[in-house]
Amino acid sequence: MNTLFEQIAIYGFTFLLITVILLIYIIKQKRESKTVEDKIVIAKEEGWHEPVTLYPVVDPNRCLKSGACITACPEKDILGIRSGKATTINASLCIGHGACVKACPVGAISLYIGTEKRGVDIPELSDNFETNVPGIFIAGELGGMGLIKNAVTQGAEAVEYISRIIKKDSPAEYDLIVVGAGPAGISATLNARKNGLKVLTLEQDTLGGTIATFPRSKIVMTSPMQLPLHGKVKLVETTKSELLHLWNTALSKNKLSIQENTKVESIHPENGYFKITASTGETYTAQKVLLAVGRRGTPRKLDIPGEMTEKVAYRLLEPEDIHGKKIVVVGGGDSAVESALLLAPQNQVTLSYRGEAFSRIKQKNAHKIADAMAKGSVNVLFNTNLVSIDPHSVSYKIGESDEIHQLENDRVYIFAGGELPVQFLKKMGISMCTKHGEVILKH
Repeated sequence: MNTLFEQIAIYGFTFLLITVILLIYIIKQKRESKTVEDKIVIAKEEGWHEPVTLYPVVDPNRCLKSGACITACPEKDILGIRSGKATTINASLCIGHGACVKACPVGAISLYIGTEKRGVDIPELSDNFETNVPGIFIAGELGGMGLIKNAVTQGAEAVEYISRIIKKDSPAEYDLIVVGAGPAGISATLNARKNGLKVLTLEQDTLGGTIATFPRSKIVMTSPMQLPLHGKVKLVETTKSELLHLWNTALSKNKLSIQENTKVESIHPENGYFKITASTGETYTAQKVLLAVGRRGTPRKLDIPGEMTEKVAYRLLEPEDIHGKKIVVVGGGDSAVESALLLAPQNQVTLSYRGEAFSRIKQKNAHKIADAMAKGSVNVLFNTNLVSIDPHSVSYKIGESDEIHQLENDRVYIFAGGELPVQFLKKMGISMCTKHGEVILKH
């Protein structure tokens, strides 16, 4: 039997051990909190803290700091633990997976759109996804919902309603034209076939829409979803390539094809149906139109000879797979500078910018590109404009001079801004409303 002294010693040692563990835990928590605070300061300086579209909001009164939201998010440093509670760090990098909402064990996270400072314009829609222009419907990211599962559901539900109001004696070529081949557009296309509609799907880029522009290694978080003519898709984590394969399989199995590289320029009502004009000059007619395009807009082109060749791109995908190339990056914004910096370590990179100096990039990028210029890893040509893109070179002018200069070249990446879809909608007379921080998704 232990003596009183031994019992006191045991209790004392246990108390000391618990105290040490608690101190270590508290010190660790303070360090982690300080790290998150420092990241928030940097995010604010670099312009990543203020959200652009969808972003997570944490209820501090419900948060248990389990960290499940941080683990579940496939992006980096969107959320972090500060002072014992989860908080947003780089909110503008959130692309709306919704994985954090699903992962939180106490439902403390919601997805919001817009803030008090920065409103987000989204179209006004009926319960059936119809706009104020009768016959034009919107589903997916453009309507404020970028989550894959929800976009798929919206595309299918919109077509369910459309199939009930289609007229059998319309002179239009198609019952339905779907604009955009992302999650909502693909789902709508499949459901149109299921409901016996004559459907055409037009996509300005390639199958997958925004999803197709994700880096190949990007993990897309989604919940099980019901894909028309395919059935339940039980995906929790998947890659971009796996999703594209799934959609390709579903479309080909049902003998459906997407008309890619066809940008819709205008949609006009005409004799009880719609006339759709594409950038290719082709026109189509349809009883109903479903817009399933993204919010990021159409890349602005330079309109110079050779721009339509395969060596030209408007997004940088898988930079780690590009080696030993002579690359020209066009533009003076953050996208152009960041792309040039990503390509520089393993390629010969020239950055062409029409301005005299970089004036609208984040401070961190300004420091990095200045360092790259000093080291000679990126050749920057200020006050220049490309005038043509040839198979093995590019031609450009400097300032107001008419003299043509040539530069040997393998690839061209153009970052000249974009035409936002909001303007496209307004041209059609579609009413918009501004969201200043409203809940899109709850647990």
